[in-house]
Amino acid sequence: MSHTAAKDEVVLKGTGVCPGIVVARARVFLPDANQIKTRSITEEEVKYERTRFQQAMEETRRQLQHIRERVSEVLDEQHAQIFDAHLLVAEDHVLIEDVEQAIEAERLNVEPLLVRVAEKYADALAGIEDKILSERAADIRDVMRRILSNLSNDGSEQLCTIDQPGIVVSKDMLPSDMMSLNMTHVQGFISELGSVSSHTAIMARAMNLPAVVGLRQATAAIQSGDLILIDGSKGYVYVHPSEERLAAYRKRAEDQQVILRELDTLRDKPSETRDGHHIPLTANIELLEELDGVDAGGAKGIGLYRTEFLFISESGLPDEHCQLAAYNQAAISQAPAPVVIRTLDLGADKMIDRDEGHREANPFLGHRAIRLCLARPDLFTTQLRAILRASVHENVCLMYPMVSSLEEVLEANQLLHDCMEDLAAKQIPFNRDIQIGTMIEVPAAALIADQIAPHVDFFSIGTNDLIQYTVAVDRDNEDVAHLYQPTHIAVIRLIKQLVSVCRRFGIRSTVCGQMASTPHLVPLLVGLGVDELSVSPKQAPFIKDVIRKLYYTEAVDLAEKALQAQSAKEVEAHCIDMIREIAPEVLDFID
Repeated sequence: MSHTAAKDEVVLKGTGVCPGIVVARARVFLPDANQIKTRSITEEEVKYERTRFQQAMEETRRQLQHIRERVSEVLDEQHAQIFDAHLLVAEDHVLIEDVEQAIEAERLNVEPLLVRVAEKYADALAGIEDKILSERAADIRDVMRRILSNLSNDGSEQLCTIDQPGIVVSKDMLPSDMMSLNMTHVQGFISELGSVSSHTAIMARAMNLPAVVGLRQATAAIQSGDLILIDGSKGYVYVHPSEERLAAYRKRAEDQQVILRELDTLRDKPSETRDGHHIPLTANIELLEELDGVDAGGAKGIGLYRTEFLFISESGLPDEHCQLAAYNQAAISQAPAPVVIRTLDLGADKMIDRDEGHREANPFLGHRAIRLCLARPDLFTTQLRAILRASVHENVCLMYPMVSSLEEVLEANQLLHDCMEDLAAKQIPFNRDIQIGTMIEVPAAALIADQIAPHVDFFSIGTNDLIQYTVAVDRDNEDVAHLYQPTHIAVIRLIKQLVSVCRRFGIRSTVCGQMASTPHLVPLLVGLGVDELSVSPKQAPFIKDVIRKLYYTEAVDLAEKALQAQSAKEVEAHCIDMIREIAPEVLDFID
């Protein structure tokens, strides 16, 4: 074991959620409700204590509203929606009244009473099987911590006062904590909780902040002031890193910069294998602000334009003109490369005009995506008309999400045809030959792909949900996340079957899920015969590098091995072996 300044180096392993190598002093934040002191108060102090509580609640609401507005401006409205639940907690009259009544009845300071009341509600919600309701427990605890901070002028609000370069370490880096960070000085963060798909991880990537989550012993192993090194790609954290470790990582950081500069030279080169097999590389985007990054990363066009952010604005549902302006901007920016606009993929629980009294037991398997759109033809046809009007640019395509039956495709196509006839009658121009596709992310759709294929021009395989639904694993559930396996034999067989159907009917196959953005899985997808990959813009340089160093014939051999394999681990090993042979440089950027 190595040593630095008479202290042993400690090596910790979590989950890397945003790449980057950072060395800095730790800033540990542990607002701990268990350390709150209880003191008796006199009858005269009751009013003062209630006033303290009311002022802290008012300040909490102000802070949360400010954070929400900041998230909306810096990131997007969808991320800002996270804080709506926090605001609801801060405005919960039942919780507030319970605390105030306890102050009067028990003659104690407000802090321990707030903790008791909040934990009572949080524990009750945490025990409910419904995922949406159980997640409210975390919201309650987050808001409770903020109120305690405002009562004592201590705690997580200090995150925004960090005035020296540092790495934040906490038990749970909540979304509100993220937006409290002083980005001038915070260089990265570590949290004991969290997963690769958590809100915090998503926000870390959006803010380009190196981060490691799910490192359960972090606050026990790290003290404020400790020198630490975090590897946001691999998920490693080194406490008191040795001189040898620091030197090795300095060299590694320099090597990574060299690799990134080399990859940048591929930006305008074709995305084709060494033996001339062309694999178009497009980008997944959600925000119009991402358009500039598409070409910068080496992708050409948009293979998945998620339109959900337009529909969750507090200003209300977007009308036809609002949507048309957004789709026009995307189409013009990418021309002549294609822009595939996915119709609304939201559940009824996320809609701005939802019925507040209605809550689905499981919205992930409920009234969402194409199901919601077909049930709301007013909503759906408004979007279809906007997409059709944008199709005058001729590079616009559309696709339907979460299709599970032929009837859904036929009904959607009929509504699209009706919109075409209405626009034609009003002499509003559009492209009558617009390409239509469906997302294949439900096993039912994969199994009846031959029925759907005659009615569309392409399939876009959404591997995130396809894997989740095929192997019955919630990828956000840490207890079973290890069973979420992209290389599961059933998943590979489904993709192969879908490619075969596409070839039989002469339609295009695309993968737009996370598998396409995972470098070592790209040869497998190419070998299975996928026609196109749509990836995260930031991953495009790595994916293009792999494609250009790959022989198509070798990719086909890899796919054959995978189809004959006995386990997901065996397939994964074959994929890693190939990447290690043809493009080992990308392995340094993945966990």
